[in-house]
Amino acid sequence: MRTNVSRQSLAVVRNLGILAHVDAGKTTVTERMLFLACVIHKHGEVHDGTTVTDFDAQERKRGIRIFAAAVACEWNAHRLTVIDTPGHVDFSDEVERSLRVLDGAVAVFDAVAGVEPQSESVWRRADGYGVPRIAFVNKMDRAGADFGAAVASIRTRLHPAAVPVQLPIGAEAGFTGVVDLVRMRALVWEAGAPTVVPIPEELAEAARLGRKELE
Repeated sequence: MRTNVSRQSLAVVRNLGILAHVDAGKTTVTERMLFLACVIHKHGEVHDGTTVTDFDAQERKRGIRIFAAAVACEWNAHRLTVIDTPGHVDFSDEVERSLRVLDGAVAVFDAVAGVEPQSESVWRRADGYGVPRIAFVNKMDRAGADFGAAVASIRTRLHPAAVPVQLPIGAEAGFTGVVDLVRMRALVWEAGAPTVVPIPEELAEAARLGRKELE
């Protein structure tokens, strides 16, 4: 009986890594995930040294991740251990150790820079360990953000069959939300929370084509 309980428990346990080049926004993404999972009740900020995973004094001082940091949360009846990994090449050994235990990973890419050297390096290492990944294009509100160029760089430099599951609504200062191509709906942020709205007319054709690409 104990064995069965143990197996049932392990079936809902997942280790999820956050991978990226330095300054792509891994820790901020991790912080938002913990907020949505109700682990924390207020967003911390990297530049303030108030994020959950920036536990080391040197990390807070330098504003970069040095050690892999693990935080537990629950989502959709699963128990997740979210592992925020370093993005700087000097701390690649921490990434390597994390990859060995991951069930999956979110690869974070800067919407301005696209694929960067260390993001390419950790992607190749994840290939070696057979870690399934989903790409997340971050910082769409930055000047120069280009979702299409970022996706193109993922396809040409990393060579996956990358297919968007969301399209951004606007960019830079005009970034207001996303089109969910799986459920064919739009989500816009109002007062910090997502609100479901109809797909904007100017994105209707792009959404139709994007949905067709998923099928």
